[in-house]
Amino acid sequence: MNEILPDILHRIGTTSLVSLHTIVPGNGARILIKLEDQNPTGSMKDRMALAMIAAAESDGRLQPGGCVVEYTAGSTGVSLALVCAVKGYQLHIVSSDAFAMQKLDHMRYLGAQLHLVPSDAGRMTEKLTRDMIEAARVIAAETGGFWTDQLNNSDQLAGYRAMGAEIWTQTNGRIDGFVQSVGTAGCVRGVAETLRHHSDRVTIVAVEPAESAVLSGGASGAHRIEGTGAGFVVPLWRQDIADRMDQVSTEQAQAMVRRLAREEGIFAGTSTGANVIAALRLAEQLGPGSTIVTVLCDTGMKYLGK
Repeated sequence: MNEILPDILHRIGTTSLVSLHTIVPGNGARILIKLEDQNPTGSMKDRMALAMIAAAESDGRLQPGGCVVEYTAGSTGVSLALVCAVKGYQLHIVSSDAFAMQKLDHMRYLGAQLHLVPSDAGRMTEKLTRDMIEAARVIAAETGGFWTDQLNNSDQLAGYRAMGAEIWTQTNGRIDGFVQSVGTAGCVRGVAETLRHHSDRVTIVAVEPAESAVLSGGASGAHRIEGTGAGFVVPLWRQDIADRMDQVSTEQAQAMVRRLAREEGIFAGTSTGANVIAALRLAEQLGPGSTIVTVLCDTGMKYLGK
């Protein structure tokens, strides 16, 4: 590849699809995984960060030399730090000790100013999410900065619709199922909208932590699948996004992360482990001859400390 890019942001997107070959049962559907760790920060959140900042620039909410504010479990913050570093914006990030130190350090190295909210013994809970949101609101009011407000910001959908278009093209339209865990709901919604624009036969499965399955009507609880399970119904969620919901426990997701690394050579985070668990379940139902796509949300390098 001889192309010379004008800056690192032009490397966001156009990620590869690879087939899982060892952990997939012989009588199930083919499972393809979208390698979003190929984005510059190793996460699919590069797509949403660039889409949110670009939209704010285009309509004047974010002016040259301005300030950006966000709350995040880590990956969105790292992605925003990358975009803001390239574009010259000051960035305030609200995060927590509940999340991987590697992500927090990455944000600092990219120039973000961190504000950490204490967690309940390192666990993700509804209270932690709401405390982080409130802290971000206060900082945005004090600084006059542009608050990307990821849980409410539909501008991110453009980045994930592009992912859906890539998947459709890469599979030549031969896709029977798409599986993705729910954080902001932006990815599963954006990809689903694009795939359904092409075909109404694609089964969409949304995944959430078994310990906090609020989208399935369960109680809010604590879990350790970073970037998912806010503990309440997130604003971008729509009941018609998914054909079905699936629940995966933290223990199951962590076990699958280890299997992916040792049996497939794929090093990913726990949300990816949850995705693959749910994709395997769907593969058994759809059977041979079908194709399922799921997402490697981010690289496992972000979680080495855990």
